Amino acid sequence: MKKYILSIALLIASVAASKAQSTIGIKGGINFAKINTDNIKESSVTGYQAGIFARLGNSLYLQPELYLGSRGGKFEGSSSGNSASASGKVTFTTLNVPLLLGTKLVSAGPISVRAMAGPIYSYNLSENNNVNSALQDFGKYKNSTLGYQVGAGVDIGNITADLRYEGGLTKINENYGQRANLWALSVGFKIF
Repeated sequence: MKKYILSIALLIASVAASKAQSTIGIKGGINFAKINTDNIKESSVTGYQAGIFARLGNSLYLQPELYLGSRGGKFEGSSSGNSASASGKVTFTTLNVPLLLGTKLVSAGPISVRAMAGPIYSYNLSENNNVNSALQDFGKYKNSTLGYQVGAGVDIGNITADLRYEGGLTKINENYGQRANLWALSVGFKIF
């Protein structure tokens, strides 16, 4: 399934690139990530992201990205009032591949305001898990997930800035309803 999604994304990107204006750039930023969990109190952790992006098109554009990031969550509490509990923190280093469809909302000279949305595939490269839990399989996480991103951005010349929300479409732990989500703020530079 993942190979089909990647193949379709590459096909769309190559068709769009052959007929449209294209930009390639670098980006980096911070995120505030949380893993929502049924019946356990969770809180966010601060992470990073850094990588490359391409923008294919002008008013309506396709923006594939590839970046390295960190995300995770903190936990404290018990499940449904039982004596079983979980506490601690888990962080992941991830390889992320979003494929966003965007549009320029306002364009005035070198300044433009954009909106974008699309799917994201994330693969866990490493995991730092210090969650102490009496709950069976609480800290057992999948290596890959699918999600979505939605956000807005501003371009001023070659400088670009984005604010996005990312939500999980797949659970990273089925047994406890755990889904990763985050808010990300990034700044980039269009190389060409």
